[in-house]
Amino acid sequence: MTATMTAVVQFDLKPGAVEVREMPIPEIGDDEVLLKIGGVSVCGSDVHQYHGTQSWPVATPVVLGHEFGGTVARIGSRVKGFREGDRVVSETAAYVCGQCMMCRTGAYNLCPHRKGFGYGINGAMAGYVRVPERCLHHIPDHLPFEKAALTEPCCVGYNAVIEKSNIRPGDTVVVLGPGPIGLLCAEMARLAGAGTLIVAGMSQDKSRLAAARELGVTHAIDLQETDLKELVYSVGDGLGAHLIVDAAGASAALRTALEVVRPAGQITKVGWGPQPLGFSLDPLVQKAVRLQGSFSHTFQNWEMVVSMLASGQINLKPIISRIGSLEEWKNCFDGMHDGTYVKAVLQP
Repeated sequence: MTATMTAVVQFDLKPGAVEVREMPIPEIGDDEVLLKIGGVSVCGSDVHQYHGTQSWPVATPVVLGHEFGGTVARIGSRVKGFREGDRVVSETAAYVCGQCMMCRTGAYNLCPHRKGFGYGINGAMAGYVRVPERCLHHIPDHLPFEKAALTEPCCVGYNAVIEKSNIRPGDTVVVLGPGPIGLLCAEMARLAGAGTLIVAGMSQDKSRLAAARELGVTHAIDLQETDLKELVYSVGDGLGAHLIVDAAGASAALRTALEVVRPAGQITKVGWGPQPLGFSLDPLVQKAVRLQGSFSHTFQNWEMVVSMLASGQINLKPIISRIGSLEEWKNCFDGMHDGTYVKAVLQP
């Protein structure tokens, strides 16, 4: 009899097509490990896929979940760097070609053939997942899996703010969108020495803005109550923000960013959204602003973030709102969708 496991599966592209199913425990190849899941956090993209609002291709049926860690349960014959019982976290690039210019120069996150866990290949909202050895990073025994599961979104924030942005101590930094990625971008900006650090959201983001205040930002504002432009131009030298991180996804956020960025400043866009722009980009030219996209992360990002999590340098306490079982996935998805939870983690 084939051994089975419980998994959270998206079985169709229509809204609401997610359910718990029993599935066979995966078989592994020579260069793979079978990972027993210790924790998998719910990403906004999982919630988008549940509601059918994603702007990326999804190969259904697929097990959801790409932010995860666990214990190595079995290793393939060619696996050399890991042993059964090792505690690890995994990167999200489940498949890359390994041959293109991006792969060969270390930017495999930008491989045109990349397939990620949870939308292109079965993910980690399950008892077990098969993972290529190249995706794995060791974690220390004292780092609990509910925190380790957030390594991936921390890496997204690290790549966007530390690697892709120019930020210096004392800079005025604005983060648009207080979802988990926005909050972790704010945390990275705080660690990098931002002087005035502003996180902006909407009225429905009350719990997320409260988390931003716990993280120690200078201002956490509701855009329906506070004039962001007036606030930004009232601090520092009055020229505007040095860096805007657009973690909102909606195209209107980019318009706001162009209004409050200073001349020769930078906008880093990390939020996804399918909407057309519908406004002029002339301020980008007039202010000579650098507009930078940031996607995913690299091996170096992961090694740095694991170290930062292990030392307690990254504060996750205000961000993890709920820890539940796989069977409680819907409560966790709904809670993140309506803003009740900032971040939920599932533990099989």
